[in-house]
Amino acid sequence: MLETRAATVADAALIAGHRRAMFAAMGGLDEAILDTVCRASEAWTGRMIEAGRYLGWISSDDQQAVASAGMLILDWPPHPFDPSGEIRAYLLNVYVDPRYRRKGLARRLVDGCLAEARRRDICVVTLHASQEGAPLYDQLGFKSTNEMMLRLPQQPT
Repeated sequence: MLETRAATVADAALIAGHRRAMFAAMGGLDEAILDTVCRASEAWTGRMIEAGRYLGWISSDDQQAVASAGMLILDWPPHPFDPSGEIRAYLLNVYVDPRYRRKGLARRLVDGCLAEARRRDICVVTLHASQEGAPLYDQLGFKSTNEMMLRLPQQPT
């Protein structure tokens, strides 16, 4: 039987593993990079959960985690989309084990994230969608924006 619960700091490794699997499913990334992302994500996720900035949910089937999603709470200045707000939410780490896909788990998890955003009176929720996930977000009312990105080179350590 599927059950969903809130993530805790103790789930940081699980969430990092799901994050790695999510990126791997998108394809085209080097395994060594994915391993590095996984290791770094575990520590970051634990810190963010502890700080109350990362809210996560995990769905399990007979005690085995099969899906998860997270919502990062970001400080954000007032904006025309939310003229008096000072925070927005960013959905991330939406992952469903391949054996459990197409059963509504991602939708339920994202709906839970959106319900929590509404409960907190957060008016703007953003995300970056994979090709596979984009149709779900379209159905939920997300719209493409004109956001752009620049990747600056990392400084040598």
